Amino acid sequence: MRRSYPFFVLSAWSAVLLLSTVAACAGDQKKGASPTTVSNGKQVSLEYTLKLDDQSVVDTNVGKEPLKVTQGSHQIIPGVEKQIEGMAVGEKKKFSVAPTEGYGTVDPKAFQEIDKKMIPADAQKVGAQLEGKAPDGRKVFPRVSEVKSNTVVLDFNHPLAGKTLYFDVKVLDVAQVSSK
Repeated sequence: MRRSYPFFVLSAWSAVLLLSTVAACAGDQKKGASPTTVSNGKQVSLEYTLKLDDQSVVDTNVGKEPLKVTQGSHQIIPGVEKQIEGMAVGEKKKFSVAPTEGYGTVDPKAFQEIDKKMIPADAQKVGAQLEGKAPDGRKVFPRVSEVKSNTVVLDFNHPLAGKTLYFDVKVLDVAQVSSK
Protein backbone atom coordinates (compact mmCIF):
# COMPACT_ATOMS: atom_id res chain seq x y z
CA MET A 1 0.00 0.00 0.00
CA ARG A 2 2.87 2.38 0.64
CA ARG A 3 4.07 1.85 -2.91
CA SER A 4 0.76 2.98 -4.42
CA TYR A 5 0.66 6.20 -2.36
CA PRO A 6 3.77 7.83 -3.92
CA PHE A 7 2.62 6.64 -7.34
CA PHE A 8 -0.82 8.23 -6.78
CA VAL A 9 0.76 11.55 -5.74
CA LEU A 10 3.10 11.48 -8.71
CA SER A 11 0.23 10.65 -11.10
CA ALA A 12 -1.97 13.40 -9.71
CA TRP A 13 0.91 15.88 -9.96
CA SER A 14 1.55 14.80 -13.58
CA ALA A 15 -2.14 15.33 -14.36
CA VAL A 16 -2.03 18.85 -12.89
CA LEU A 17 1.07 19.68 -14.95
CA LEU A 18 -0.53 18.28 -18.10
CA LEU A 19 -3.75 20.26 -17.54
CA SER A 20 -1.87 23.50 -16.84
CA THR A 21 0.22 22.98 -20.01
CA VAL A 22 -2.95 22.48 -22.08
CA ALA A 23 -4.53 25.56 -20.48
CA ALA A 24 -1.41 27.65 -21.18
CA CYS A 25 -1.42 26.60 -24.83
CA ALA A 26 -5.09 27.48 -25.16
CA GLY A 27 -4.37 30.85 -23.56
CA ASP A 28 -1.61 31.53 -26.08
CA GLN A 29 -4.06 31.08 -28.95
CA LYS A 30 -6.41 33.65 -27.42
CA LYS A 31 -3.51 36.14 -27.11
CA GLY A 32 -3.01 36.36 -30.88
CA ALA A 33 -0.88 33.33 -31.63
CA SER A 34 -3.64 31.94 -33.83
CA PRO A 35 -3.08 31.95 -37.58
CA THR A 36 -6.66 33.22 -37.99
CA THR A 37 -6.14 36.58 -36.26
CA VAL A 38 -5.20 39.85 -37.94
CA SER A 39 -1.51 40.69 -37.57
CA ASN A 40 1.20 42.43 -39.60
CA GLY A 41 1.93 40.86 -42.95
CA LYS A 42 -1.29 38.85 -43.19
CA GLN A 43 -3.83 39.16 -46.03
CA VAL A 44 -7.13 40.27 -44.48
CA SER A 45 -10.58 40.19 -46.11
CA LEU A 46 -13.01 42.68 -44.59
CA GLU A 47 -16.66 43.57 -44.82
CA TYR A 48 -17.35 47.14 -43.66
CA THR A 49 -19.80 49.99 -43.47
CA LEU A 50 -18.57 53.58 -43.01
CA LYS A 51 -20.88 56.22 -41.52
CA LEU A 52 -20.60 59.85 -40.45
CA ASP A 53 -21.85 61.63 -37.30
CA ASP A 54 -25.37 61.88 -38.72
CA GLN A 55 -25.32 58.08 -39.36
CA SER A 56 -25.41 58.57 -43.13
CA VAL A 57 -23.64 55.73 -44.95
CA VAL A 58 -20.62 56.99 -46.89
CA ASP A 59 -19.43 53.61 -48.14
CA THR A 60 -20.14 49.91 -47.67
CA ASN A 61 -19.15 46.65 -49.27
CA VAL A 62 -21.73 44.49 -47.46
CA GLY A 63 -23.07 42.00 -49.98
CA LYS A 64 -20.29 42.87 -52.41
CA GLU A 65 -16.66 41.91 -52.95
CA PRO A 66 -14.66 41.97 -49.66
CA LEU A 67 -11.93 44.54 -49.15
CA LYS A 68 -8.57 42.72 -49.20
CA VAL A 69 -5.56 44.37 -47.58
CA THR A 70 -2.22 43.34 -46.17
CA GLN A 71 -2.19 44.31 -42.50
CA GLY A 72 0.60 46.75 -41.64
CA SER A 73 1.20 47.88 -45.23
CA HIS A 74 -0.73 51.17 -44.85
CA GLN A 75 -3.26 50.28 -47.56
CA ILE A 76 -6.06 51.58 -45.31
CA ILE A 77 -6.30 54.53 -42.95
CA PRO A 78 -4.26 54.17 -39.73
CA GLY A 79 -7.28 54.17 -37.40
CA VAL A 80 -8.83 51.14 -39.09
CA GLU A 81 -5.51 49.31 -39.29
CA LYS A 82 -5.05 49.77 -35.52
CA GLN A 83 -8.61 48.71 -34.68
CA ILE A 84 -8.57 45.45 -36.66
CA GLU A 85 -5.20 44.29 -35.24
CA GLY A 86 -5.80 41.07 -33.29
CA MET A 87 -9.35 40.50 -34.55
CA ALA A 88 -10.28 36.91 -35.41
CA VAL A 89 -12.04 35.50 -38.45
CA GLY A 90 -15.79 36.02 -38.01
CA GLU A 91 -15.32 38.75 -35.39
CA LYS A 92 -17.34 41.98 -35.73
CA LYS A 93 -16.40 45.35 -34.28
CA LYS A 94 -17.86 48.87 -34.22
CA PHE A 95 -15.48 51.76 -33.65
CA SER A 96 -14.88 55.41 -34.46
CA VAL A 97 -11.80 56.95 -36.04
CA ALA A 98 -10.77 60.52 -35.25
CA PRO A 99 -9.73 62.78 -38.16
CA THR A 100 -6.05 62.52 -37.17
CA GLU A 101 -6.21 58.72 -37.66
CA GLY A 102 -8.45 59.00 -40.74
CA TYR A 103 -8.19 61.48 -43.59
CA GLY A 104 -6.59 64.23 -41.54
CA THR A 105 -7.80 67.58 -40.34
CA VAL A 106 -8.99 70.27 -42.73
CA ASP A 107 -5.95 72.10 -44.08
CA PRO A 108 -6.68 75.81 -44.65
CA LYS A 109 -3.83 75.87 -47.20
CA ALA A 110 -5.76 73.39 -49.37
CA PHE A 111 -8.27 76.08 -50.39
CA GLN A 112 -7.55 77.97 -53.58
CA GLU A 113 -9.43 80.94 -55.00
CA ILE A 114 -9.47 81.07 -58.81
CA ASP A 115 -11.11 83.17 -61.51
CA LYS A 116 -14.71 82.17 -62.14
CA LYS A 117 -14.03 82.02 -65.90
CA MET A 118 -11.79 78.97 -65.34
CA ILE A 119 -14.72 76.89 -64.04
CA PRO A 120 -17.52 75.64 -66.33
CA ALA A 121 -20.76 77.53 -65.67
CA ASP A 122 -22.68 74.38 -64.70
CA ALA A 123 -20.02 73.57 -62.03
CA GLN A 124 -20.16 76.99 -60.38
CA LYS A 125 -22.18 75.78 -57.41
CA VAL A 126 -21.17 74.82 -53.88
CA GLY A 127 -20.45 71.10 -53.61
CA ALA A 128 -19.68 70.55 -57.30
CA GLN A 129 -16.87 68.02 -57.76
CA LEU A 130 -14.27 68.91 -60.36
CA GLU A 131 -11.44 66.92 -61.92
CA GLY A 132 -8.11 68.34 -62.98
CA LYS A 133 -4.38 67.79 -63.03
CA ALA A 134 -1.83 69.12 -60.58
CA PRO A 135 1.43 70.63 -61.91
CA ASP A 136 3.15 67.28 -61.25
CA GLY A 137 0.61 65.48 -63.50
CA ARG A 138 -1.41 63.64 -60.83
CA LYS A 139 -5.20 63.85 -60.91
CA VAL A 140 -6.91 66.11 -58.39
CA PHE A 141 -10.58 66.29 -57.46
CA PRO A 142 -11.34 69.64 -55.79
CA ARG A 143 -14.82 70.61 -54.65
CA VAL A 144 -16.37 74.03 -54.99
CA SER A 145 -16.66 75.36 -51.44
CA GLU A 146 -17.73 78.94 -52.20
CA VAL A 147 -18.87 80.96 -55.20
CA LYS A 148 -18.10 84.69 -55.11
CA SER A 149 -18.94 87.39 -57.66
CA ASN A 150 -15.72 87.00 -59.70
CA THR A 151 -14.01 83.95 -58.17
CA VAL A 152 -14.65 80.40 -57.02
CA VAL A 153 -13.03 78.88 -53.93
CA LEU A 154 -11.89 75.29 -54.48
CA ASP A 155 -11.28 72.85 -51.63
CA PHE A 156 -8.50 70.34 -52.32
CA ASN A 157 -8.88 68.56 -48.95
CA HIS A 158 -10.08 64.95 -48.96
CA PRO A 159 -13.91 64.98 -48.71
CA LEU A 160 -13.66 63.14 -45.36
CA ALA A 161 -10.95 65.41 -43.89
CA GLY A 162 -11.93 66.78 -40.49
CA LYS A 163 -14.67 64.17 -39.98
CA THR A 164 -14.97 61.48 -37.33
CA LEU A 165 -15.61 58.18 -39.09
CA TYR A 166 -17.78 55.37 -37.71
CA PHE A 167 -17.00 51.85 -38.86
CA ASP A 168 -18.82 48.55 -38.56
CA VAL A 169 -16.26 45.89 -39.59
CA LYS A 170 -16.31 42.11 -39.88
CA VAL A 171 -13.19 40.02 -40.54
CA LEU A 172 -14.10 37.47 -43.22
CA ASP A 173 -10.72 35.81 -43.69
CA VAL A 174 -7.08 36.01 -42.59
CA ALA A 175 -4.34 34.29 -44.59
CA GLN A 176 -0.58 34.29 -44.86
CA VAL A 177 0.67 36.38 -47.76
CA SER A 178 2.18 34.06 -50.30
CA SER A 179 5.80 34.80 -51.12
CA LYS A 180 6.42 34.87 -54.85
